[in-house]
Amino acid sequence: MNSKTLARMIDHTLLKPEATPDHVVALCAEARQLNTAAVCVNPIYVPLAARELAGSEVAVCTVVGFPLGATPTAIKVCETEIAITQGATEIDMVIPIGKLKAGELTAVENDIAAVAAACHAHGALLKVIIENALLTDAEKVTACQLCQQAGADYVKTSTGFAKSGATLKDVRLMRQTVGPEMGVKAAGGVHSYEEALAMIEAGATRIGASGTAAILAGAPQ
Repeated sequence: MNSKTLARMIDHTLLKPEATPDHVVALCAEARQLNTAAVCVNPIYVPLAARELAGSEVAVCTVVGFPLGATPTAIKVCETEIAITQGATEIDMVIPIGKLKAGELTAVENDIAAVAAACHAHGALLKVIIENALLTDAEKVTACQLCQQAGADYVKTSTGFAKSGATLKDVRLMRQTVGPEMGVKAAGGVHSYEEALAMIEAGATRIGASGTAAILAGAPQ
């Protein structure tokens, strides 16, 4: 896979709490140069990213209920609607992890469905972070099934704030669970071209990464 093709599968990401506006401007400039699929920034920086990327093919993605997934559904919906109004076209939300682990599956599905409806009303994509590092394999399967039933567009491995990020095993399990139609985003711990390619071969259709230039530097031109 050449660097241009791979770039269009990467969300160039900066979600550190200490990220400044200047950092976001630099992220967007790099994303525009590399022509990545999207940038992924914290909600406060959506207007800035939208301005910096105007006229490019790079989408603006932001996070909702991040990183814990523990805000009320109404707040997640509000966050989503504000972000879309300000220029985001992709939303990465975190599920209520504790409710999933407690078996409150209807609550989890309703949480996802409400955000999915808000996204799709405006033509935006929804990626749902299930935070694999905190789940058993059975819970990962259940989470993916709930995402699918709730109308999400992607399932995503990780926030990057838990004890570990994406693994090949998890990406394979997620792909096996959701089938060929739904997107799978591998995020957290992908640092090289070889690692990115392995995730894609395991079933990922999108990669979340902060070191995008280094990843693409290893790809055939």
